[in-house]
Amino acid sequence: MREDPMTPAVTIDADAWVCPMPLRDAPNIVMGHGGGGAMSGELIEHLFLPAFGAAADAGLGDSAVVTVDGTRLAFSTDSFVVKPLVFPGGSIGELAVNGTVNDLAMAGARPLVLSTAFILEEGTALSEIAHVAEALGTAASAAGVSLVTGDTKVVDAGHGDGIFINTAGIGVLADGADIRPERAAPGDIVVVSGEIGVHGIAVMSCREGLEFGTTVLSDTAPLAGLVAAMLETGADLHVLRDPTRGGVAATLNEIARAAGTGIALEETALPVPAAVRDACGLLGLDPMYVANEGKLVAFVPPADAERVLAAMRAHPLGAHAAVIGRCVEEHPGMVVARTGLGGTRVVDLPAGEQLPRIC
Repeated sequence: MREDPMTPAVTIDADAWVCPMPLRDAPNIVMGHGGGGAMSGELIEHLFLPAFGAAADAGLGDSAVVTVDGTRLAFSTDSFVVKPLVFPGGSIGELAVNGTVNDLAMAGARPLVLSTAFILEEGTALSEIAHVAEALGTAASAAGVSLVTGDTKVVDAGHGDGIFINTAGIGVLADGADIRPERAAPGDIVVVSGEIGVHGIAVMSCREGLEFGTTVLSDTAPLAGLVAAMLETGADLHVLRDPTRGGVAATLNEIARAAGTGIALEETALPVPAAVRDACGLLGLDPMYVANEGKLVAFVPPADAERVLAAMRAHPLGAHAAVIGRCVEEHPGMVVARTGLGGTRVVDLPAGEQLPRIC
């Protein structure tokens, strides 16, 4: 890092990282640092948080909860660098809205407003930018949020990748909602809202020109309506998360470690569509590690599980909701899965990401 004689140096202890060699000898950014796995976590823990110092005044969730004049608000920001810009079932425009809307919803908030910032590469066709912008506006209307402020920057040709987008959002929390990873507890039922791995395979299919015998469409969608239906049951929802980068596996590991509880999955209960299973088999991928953009994982007390599951299945975005496991006292901080053959395997936190630039 460059040193400024007017500011104290930030010490980076690369020996504490799990990044594969030769990063500890030449610690430069690699794609895995943006994958939402262990490398992303270490980048935050060992570089950003020490650099931010006392100014870092928030948890490490996808959205922060703040109280303003007695009103609890959720605030979130996210950046989108997906490649290609348009893929089966959506584009970077829909992702930029739905990704931030969903992060707010996972805190139990009703999304209200978004900002949007475009970073455009010189030479990008105006027609391509217009297509993405129209998709973004349509997605915002569908999600019930207003685009209230924004920014545009242009970078030199060769120094971007067409279009990058950042969105930030604010939402109002539901009364009494206390939804955060630390609340997961032994006995909680783990529910996923639908078929997993769809978005990642949709992007990969067109990125590499692969064909899997059928068209796999991204599941990108705003989940605030589904969350509202779950909250209306009166259930005490402990945790909600949307399993994007790193898929269901990364999300469950983060929750297990935050709460200090074990999680036991039934691998055969995971709703993996045949097309995704076949594609993962061809590519050597595990569906649990493949990104989603329109699914959520919920941790619910046993007494509330049936009514939450019924409410989810009554909503279009939760029609295929399924119970996939539960929290246990054993192996705290660890996720394990019972396989179809009756054995058990550890579902670890990925170092980086199987499919980079997926959102």
